[in-house]
Amino acid sequence: MKPQSFITVAKQGQRTHGFTFVELLVVMAVVGLLGLTLLPVLARTKGDSRGFQCLNNNRELNRAWRMWTDDNNDLLLYASHNGSPSDPNNQRAWLRVDGLDYSSAPKNWDVQVTLAPSPMWPYCRSNASIWRCPSDESYVVVNGLAKPRVFSYSMNIYLGGYAGSTPSDLSPYRLYLKSSDVTVPSPDRLFVFLDQRADSINWGSFVTVMDGYSPRNTAAYKFEQDWPGLYHDGAATFSYADGHGEIHRWQDPRTTPPPMSPPFTFGTVPSPRNPDIAWLQDRATRPK
Repeated sequence: MKPQSFITVAKQGQRTHGFTFVELLVVMAVVGLLGLTLLPVLARTKGDSRGFQCLNNNRELNRAWRMWTDDNNDLLLYASHNGSPSDPNNQRAWLRVDGLDYSSAPKNWDVQVTLAPSPMWPYCRSNASIWRCPSDESYVVVNGLAKPRVFSYSMNIYLGGYAGSTPSDLSPYRLYLKSSDVTVPSPDRLFVFLDQRADSINWGSFVTVMDGYSPRNTAAYKFEQDWPGLYHDGAATFSYADGHGEIHRWQDPRTTPPPMSPPFTFGTVPSPRNPDIAWLQDRATRPK
């Protein structure tokens, strides 16, 4: 007698069939509900991926910044030029652009005009992609074509200041000109780069207004022209003088007002008792 087959054979005359129309509708409804449930998760995953890529870009810029210092007798690059084209000190500015805007001027979109002259360019292996946050969608129109703007990151103004000097409102605070100057705060507490929102970024330097820091007066807190990034679910990326980086989420909605369309009107905006300003101040500089 042959062994019984493991394959079940339908009895003669027994009709086999697949899903009924109603069953298919049920399956489709369940799949649709699952899709609606997963879409926010997938969107968050995409956002997280861009945030980590932005953080990686920030750290790569930081690495180039530190390599330049290692090759130049402990000197630090200046966070900004001083607006005087004839001043040789401006050659040490990490960027020499006179301010991003939304015009078709080459400074906004041409890597060779804006990034290639930077002292950091060779240390970045001439890789323009690390100068731009993947969530920065700003662009300019040139001859009818949309071109992405060239950079999304700014340097802490207290690192070198404006070609080695600071205006009077910043002068009570430390200006770091050498790596060895970075003692207070410690290198792991002093930020170098952050991603800055497209409607605020200009010269590539970020000014943390220190009003209210010393003596402590939280009622005096304010923003002045420079506003930190908010692309990553209300967070910005930072890199520090010791080389590490972080993604920091802002707590106060006044730090993340909705993006503006050009022309912009950011000026001095009081923000008393804003914990985000206290956080920035603590990582920007210290009194002299």
